[in-house]
Amino acid sequence: MLEELIQWDKAFFLYLNGLGTETWDGFWMYLSRTLSLVTIPIFLLLLVLSYRTFGLKRMIVLVITVTLLITCTDQLSNFFKYGFGRLRPCYDNEIIDLMRLVKGYCGGKFSFFSAHAANSFTLATFFVFLLKHKYRILVPFLLLWAFLVGYSRIYIGVHFPLDVLTGILVGFLFGWVFSKLYIFATLKIRA
Repeated sequence: MLEELIQWDKAFFLYLNGLGTETWDGFWMYLSRTLSLVTIPIFLLLLVLSYRTFGLKRMIVLVITVTLLITCTDQLSNFFKYGFGRLRPCYDNEIIDLMRLVKGYCGGKFSFFSAHAANSFTLATFFVFLLKHKYRILVPFLLLWAFLVGYSRIYIGVHFPLDVLTGILVGFLFGWVFSKLYIFATLKIRA
């Protein structure tokens, strides 16, 4: 059963990764970067909206919460990567000659689960739960951004689909939990 799932994951990876073209490579590489002209404005927008919604004191608590949140998902990803030891597609001898490696280098040796997918979804989920009542337009925008970041990891050849899906699920769970913790922590703080 597990072996079938891994083979399906590799086949689905090869299909999705094979959809890429040189025309789009730069776009997906750029989207995959942690800090870019795409992500920095998103972070700044979320900071401004948080300040407008919660005030300065709660925004400071929010920044601390987000820092802890990203640290948790990022370190959990590293724990899983070394715990499971699943090779990145670009290190997998079974598929290396069949895939497109868009990135100039492969990165770390292990892939399960994607920290990029987890971190982008944890941020998106956290802010969706905190700001959805006041800024409904953020919901599809943030979720689309997080999904595209996750897909970019498959496109450029450094993660399998199950790595990204697991990152999405972990990110969603942590984003939800930390949004509840933030609300609890700030109940008594006045703006």
